[in-house]
Amino acid sequence: MAQNNKPQIESKNLSIIDDQLNHEALAVKKFKQAAQVCTSQDIIDLCNQAMQKHRTNYDNLLNYLNTHQ
Repeated sequence: MAQNNKPQIESKNLSIIDDQLNHEALAVKKFKQAAQVCTSQDIIDLCNQAMQKHRTNYDNLLNYLNTHQ
């Protein structure tokens, strides 16, 4: 256990989470760009939904990291 009774994240798991954060951030960026160039409102809405889901995933991972420091 780490200080403040928070469990520490092992190095390998930290690396995996860091990679996943990068993937989620990239997905947010790509779906945002796709939404900006699409002309169909249905596709724009799908891109925005996907972007929001990946942003939520990113925020959840970041919150997880913050609770384990």
